[in-house]
Amino acid sequence: YGSERKDNVAVEARDHVKTFHKLFFSLDPDDKVIKINVTKALYLADDSAKRVYDDLKENGFYSGIISGNISQTVQIDSVAVDIGEYPYRFSCYARQHIIRTTSILKRSLITQGSLRNVSRSDNNPHGFLIERWTTVENKDLGVENRK
Repeated sequence: YGSERKDNVAVEARDHVKTFHKLFFSLDPDDKVIKINVTKALYLADDSAKRVYDDLKENGFYSGIISGNISQTVQIDSVAVDIGEYPYRFSCYARQHIIRTTSILKRSLITQGSLRNVSRSDNNPHGFLIERWTTVENKDLGVENRK
């Protein structure tokens, strides 16, 4: 079983990073949905992610999503994980779509962090914890008007 884990580390690590980003950045104008997704995401990362969530919450980001009937989706383009050194460093390249009533804003998102092994659980099936998670880039790519 030990060697099986080793063979699958890169695959599981990439999936862990993808899952976290999908949960953290997929938002709908519904307080319950936001709480459920973010709570699931926070099981997969350390307090670096919790601090980002707290800052966004404090700055009215989530209430703006709800009051503006905004949805946000994230599309993961790629995840690079360096399993040559532990804890494993990763970079995640993604695009966000912020969907408003009249327009869709497209943004590029690049984040980095590292992964350490933790116990597997229902809340964390891959048994990784994202640490020192930072956003390297989050910039507008363009706006598309909705018909």
